[in-house]
Amino acid sequence: MTSLRLLPWLSVWMLALFAMLAGPAMAQTTLSAESDASVAEEQPSYAALADLLEDEQARQELIELLRNQASELPAGVAAELSPEAAAAGGNVAPEDVSLPRQLAELTSRVVGDVGGQIEQAVAIVGNIFTGQGAGSSFDMAAFMNAAINLGIVIVATFAIFMVFRRLAKSLFTKISGWSQQGTGLTPVLRLVLCVAVAAVVDILLIALAYVGGNLVATFAVGETGELSTRASLFLNAFLIIELLKAGVRMLFSSRYEGLRLLPISAQEASYWNRWLARLIGMVGYGLMVVVPLVNFYVAATLGQAVGTLIMLLAFIYAVGVVLKNRVRLRDNLNQMSARSTLTASRVSLQLFARTWHLFALIYFLMVFVLTLTRPGDALPFVLFATLKTLGAVVVGLLLSAFLTQTIGRRIQLSDDLRRKLPLLEVRLNSYVPNALRVLRTVIVVAVIMVVLDAWGAFDLAGWYASERGANLVGNLISVAVILIVSLGIWLGLASLIEHKLNPETGHGEPSARAKTLLSLFRNALAIAMVTITGMIVLSEIGINIGPLIAGAGVLGLAIGFGAQKLVQDVITGVFIQVENAMNTGDVVTVGGVTGTAERLSIRSVGIRDLSGTYHIVPFSSVDTVSNYMREYGNHVGEYGIGYNESIDEAIEQLQLAFEDLKASEEHGHKLLADMTVAGVTALADSSVNIRVVIKTTPGDQWAVGRAYNRLVKLRFDAAGIEIPFPHTTLYFGETKGGKTPPANVRILDAKAERKRTETAPLAERSEASLEHEPDHHKPDHDDVDET
Repeated sequence: MTSLRLLPWLSVWMLALFAMLAGPAMAQTTLSAESDASVAEEQPSYAALADLLEDEQARQELIELLRNQASELPAGVAAELSPEAAAAGGNVAPEDVSLPRQLAELTSRVVGDVGGQIEQAVAIVGNIFTGQGAGSSFDMAAFMNAAINLGIVIVATFAIFMVFRRLAKSLFTKISGWSQQGTGLTPVLRLVLCVAVAAVVDILLIALAYVGGNLVATFAVGETGELSTRASLFLNAFLIIELLKAGVRMLFSSRYEGLRLLPISAQEASYWNRWLARLIGMVGYGLMVVVPLVNFYVAATLGQAVGTLIMLLAFIYAVGVVLKNRVRLRDNLNQMSARSTLTASRVSLQLFARTWHLFALIYFLMVFVLTLTRPGDALPFVLFATLKTLGAVVVGLLLSAFLTQTIGRRIQLSDDLRRKLPLLEVRLNSYVPNALRVLRTVIVVAVIMVVLDAWGAFDLAGWYASERGANLVGNLISVAVILIVSLGIWLGLASLIEHKLNPETGHGEPSARAKTLLSLFRNALAIAMVTITGMIVLSEIGINIGPLIAGAGVLGLAIGFGAQKLVQDVITGVFIQVENAMNTGDVVTVGGVTGTAERLSIRSVGIRDLSGTYHIVPFSSVDTVSNYMREYGNHVGEYGIGYNESIDEAIEQLQLAFEDLKASEEHGHKLLADMTVAGVTALADSSVNIRVVIKTTPGDQWAVGRAYNRLVKLRFDAAGIEIPFPHTTLYFGETKGGKTPPANVRILDAKAERKRTETAPLAERSEASLEHEPDHHKPDHDDVDET
């Protein structure tokens, strides 16, 4: 331990010895002067106090007076802060004195009081060492006996405490290990549980050391069975100070990583733990041991001066440590902000990194000033306010960390649930971060309110007890419940819709109508939920939604008159969907446009035609919807044959072509019934038309028709059935009997022969051409031109 670290403890020890040294010299003077007066007034005072307490009205007035005095500033401070005191000695009226003037006057009076305390303390110390004053004889034997007894109690108490701490070291190690590597709970819950258990063990050790010190002071030191005042002061101070240090160890546990509430390194925790422990020990033992001893054995004026000196030394020491670590702690806070994932936390940490030393200096300055201006109740007030502030901040940090570790991480559903509800996991992971931000904001606001209440800047209990505070808290809770219920209803209904739309769940692949209606219902549900929830939330926070609803009605009426086409679109679209006129994927004719319906909304339909053009047709322009994909489709074909062909043979070939179609693997499963031959539908100019009807699955009539046309052509060609086409026939004349001239017949025969030759195989075609062309001969040498 360096000399700088020993300086505060040496100062406290020397002041305690000085108090016991000056005790015998000053006690006789004060006691002899007051003994006669106390004996004379003891009995009347007790009798008057008894009479006062017996009177119920007087007792109630006394209680109210004491409460009023407890809530007011001390008389000296109130007088010093008053405008009358600030205006004294000047020409300014008290009501015209400004706040800076009052503060300047207060500062001057505080400095003057401190100077007066120092002068009185110097005079008292001078009288002690010069031997002036009545009864100034000094008993060295009594002084040495008291000093040795107090020293034995101090050493014994700290020795017992250190031994117990050493014995409990293995227990603390096990608790820390389970906090870091345990399972079954979230890390924050394990940390809080282990810190709570370690704190209970630490408090038990402090209590055992306190009891051991009392036993040593009572039975081993001084008079057996009696506890001296000096030992009692030290033991009480030891209990309070070590409990405070135990609280500091909960925040900055330097030896056990798993028992540290603040997320800092072990080196940082060790440094701040040592610094706070020294500061608490110096101020605590100084104000709770040295000052009472000086007040009792020497004089109250000297005790007040000693307390001021102790607080001044503590203030200088604290300011030096803050300025020394300003840059280092700023860098650590900037590193923490860089690791933060939330923008608000990152910005807050960056601002706090730049200004933390200012807050620390203001805090220590405020403690020092309060100690000077309110010496009676300043230390308890500051102590409890500081503990309340630290407790609120630590609890807020733990709650934020717990929320982050429980609901802040990515939610992963099971494979089966993800398969049934593919969008549920995405929705939850988008809602949870926003909810976490809101909860963190609420935690920050609550912590700020508790801190302000701790320092007297805000009356949290009074605000909550007031009508405004109760209404605000109730409204916030109601809004939170409404939002949670609305979100739950939306998740449930949206998940149900997704379950119905998912082909892997429910009743298989949903129909096109079900897809369209459920998608429209989901969109309408989202709009309705947002509107209704917004209205209810506005009503809960105190906004009258009656005018809003009336205004919305008027606006809707105006829109209805000004946008009749839009209203007509919506109404027609609703009835089209209700009547199931068309669905997404259907081939329809709407508004003169034929194609596939790719998008269907409540107002319009998007159609892609055969050429790839995308048409948007509003429902207000739709008079008729022609849907080609309802239940079944029909291929209606008309096939013409020549007048010189047999109709029965043609129908037979049509049936054979249908049998070929049924045997096809590609189109056979699309046929729903046998082919229907309607018969001859027309005797046209150049053909006899025969109509057939083939029933197919919906949407397949066009593909089936194209395949059947191909088979009919093949069958007619094989059977030699002519499919007439527009042509011109030349006639050279006719006889009276109506016979065709031979020239015309020869032309037709030559044409048929040429057609047969063209369709015959190559070998047969060559032989046939040689047979019918007698003039054809093989070329010889004479037919070849020589070069």
